[in-house]
Amino acid sequence: MKGVIKGVLAEELANSSRMKKEYEKALKKLPKGCLAVRKIRGHEYYYLVKRVDKKVKYIYKGKIPNEERKKYEEAKMLRAKYRNLLSKVKKQIRFLRSSLRGKEAV
Repeated sequence: MKGVIKGVLAEELANSSRMKKEYEKALKKLPKGCLAVRKIRGHEYYYLVKRVDKKVKYIYKGKIPNEERKKYEEAKMLRAKYRNLLSKVKKQIRFLRSSLRGKEAV
């Protein structure tokens, strides 16, 4: 009985590890940074905000079409979703590894 449970846990660990890789791969495909809007004299100007090394950089994009804005907004939502899923799967992996070692939480 104990071996069956360990087998199921090991299988779940393998699935969780595969899901973690898929989430990380999906995050890398998304465009880096997000758009920031600044209103200057009644006109909207867009900047791409992204981290370069340890600094946050604002890159001027000017006035951009709605399609590009929607693309960045969608990427922002997807990034939040994948980060949340990645966080959950990492916690699950930690739990499964500790369970397989026999250090179960009481």
